[in-house]
Amino acid sequence: MKERKRQIERFANDKERKKRANRLIQTGALAEKYFEMEHLTMEDREELFKVFANYINQNKPDKYKK
Repeated sequence: MKERKRQIERFANDKERKKRANRLIQTGALAEKYFEMEHLTMEDREELFKVFANYINQNKPDKYKK
């Protein structure tokens, strides 16, 4: 019984991990598409995101806020 419970929990955790990984991949693809950043290093990409993060978070429409 305990082993079955652990299997169910592992399955749920794996499913959530795969959903998150897929979401991150899609988000990265959109960032590359709209910010034309294919040529940038990871450090340059982070700097670019830092530049715009405060502006975007402060001016985000209500429907996109938590």
